[in-house]
Amino acid sequence: MGSRDDLRETTRLASSSALLQILFRLITFGLNAFTLRYVSKDIIGLVNVRLMLLYTTVVFLAREAFRRACLSGSARRNWTKTFNLLWLTVPLGVCWSVLLGWIWLDILEVPDKNAVPYYKFGVIAFGVSAVVELLGEPFWVLAQVHLFVRLKVIAESLSVISKCILTVFLVILYPHWGLYIFSLAQLLYTSVLVLCYVTYFMKFLGSPDAIKKSFPVAQITSVLPSFEQDEAFVNWKEARLTWSFFKQSFLKQVLTEGERYVMTFLNVLNFGDQGVYDIVNNLGSLTARFIFLPVEESFYVYFAKVLERGKDVKLQKQDDISMAAAVLESLLKLMLLVGLTITVFGYAYSQLLLDLYGGSMLSSGSGPSLLRCYSFYVLLLALNGVTECFTFASMCKEEVDRYNFVMLALSFIFLCMSYFLTYWKGSIGFILANCFNMGIRIAHSIHYIYRYFEESPHRPLKGLLVSPLLILVFVISGVATGISEVFLCCDKGWMARLIHIAVGALCFIATLTSTFFTETKLIHFVRTHFLSRYTKEGQK
Repeated sequence: MGSRDDLRETTRLASSSALLQILFRLITFGLNAFTLRYVSKDIIGLVNVRLMLLYTTVVFLAREAFRRACLSGSARRNWTKTFNLLWLTVPLGVCWSVLLGWIWLDILEVPDKNAVPYYKFGVIAFGVSAVVELLGEPFWVLAQVHLFVRLKVIAESLSVISKCILTVFLVILYPHWGLYIFSLAQLLYTSVLVLCYVTYFMKFLGSPDAIKKSFPVAQITSVLPSFEQDEAFVNWKEARLTWSFFKQSFLKQVLTEGERYVMTFLNVLNFGDQGVYDIVNNLGSLTARFIFLPVEESFYVYFAKVLERGKDVKLQKQDDISMAAAVLESLLKLMLLVGLTITVFGYAYSQLLLDLYGGSMLSSGSGPSLLRCYSFYVLLLALNGVTECFTFASMCKEEVDRYNFVMLALSFIFLCMSYFLTYWKGSIGFILANCFNMGIRIAHSIHYIYRYFEESPHRPLKGLLVSPLLILVFVISGVATGISEVFLCCDKGWMARLIHIAVGALCFIATLTSTFFTETKLIHFVRTHFLSRYTKEGQK
């Protein structure tokens, strides 16, 4: 498969993942709005912050490094050794679950049994669900390397829908079950997810379709751990790269979930406030989950397949380098414009969004200020996702090791800033600390990209430049919507709210129109690689 074919499949994966994430988040937000009417915000805060932090920490530390290492390179490899390496995520996950479960049960503050019942069962269930999900890791990597888009969509859709149905059913019939509800739903989610991948490959491997495509794995037993005489158990190149990413993964997890660690271990917010913060945080990260994360995951695979890790740009295939530079430039421009749009319009519509979603409980107090601050953080998330996915896909092992020291310093600074800024500014301090660290990470990645292409004719960082006309439109839109919010939102009645929304819609249309006429290269990229798939399917 050539670089252009890889790009076409990658953009297909990214757009499908983005649509999938939109569906998931809509379901999740509807579920949150529903459960808030049946269970206390203390339980919501404990589940969404403390227990989910346990689950995500175990999963991330056990598999992130393996994923990054095993997704690099060609699909034509010794898959037996790759599978052997991936199966190590399961015992590693068990160790992390036992260690962190002990901390969650015996070291951290135990919530009041009357307010939050069945806490111990919740910790055990979320730890077990993390290990269950790791059982599907070899199948997930196999599907991701071969760009099985439909499998990912179906598996994640079924698992999320099953989780939501069970949660709604139990919340309505047995609201007094407390953490039992969310624990059983989480176990069902991971079980269905793994079962979908295993079932698919049981039917696909060895089938005529697989033989026709010369699929490198012939039967389901080939995915299981295997010892071959006179050969190493794993690919040591992948193993060493995994170790480099593993040292980095812990630091990245601290940076990604830092505010949750501060809330969990330092008790700067009570469980109720944690619940409100988590809801606002999820609303603020809508675009990051809808667009940025699928793009980052998908194009990391693309860059890892097209570029030869650690090799000088002059020594690589120039057609691939040219394509990679053009894709990176367009991605930078796309993510920058999306981030700017969220920042400009998010400032004036934060209070209205919170009021519509959760009523005065969210729209009063610090909620609107928190969401406004988060809208600027989204801009940094947009840039960081693209720059880091290229950086990590092209770095050699030694460069990854050096970057680990940068991440170590950032982790320490972030935790300190989160602690002190939270006491100074409340929950907004978490966002301010995140903005600082994200800015440092972006600066590092931009510096790396500049040096990477310095001796080539390609300049992908031009994607960070925006036309003066478009900047002017953004400024006018920000001023107009800001004035509209002062006079029309949010206690002036529904008619005033509708006018406020109409003002934002007109400004948004003006922004899109200006983008269409000033960023022609970006429009061509989106049409060619993202929208062409849906156009062709519509014609069929």
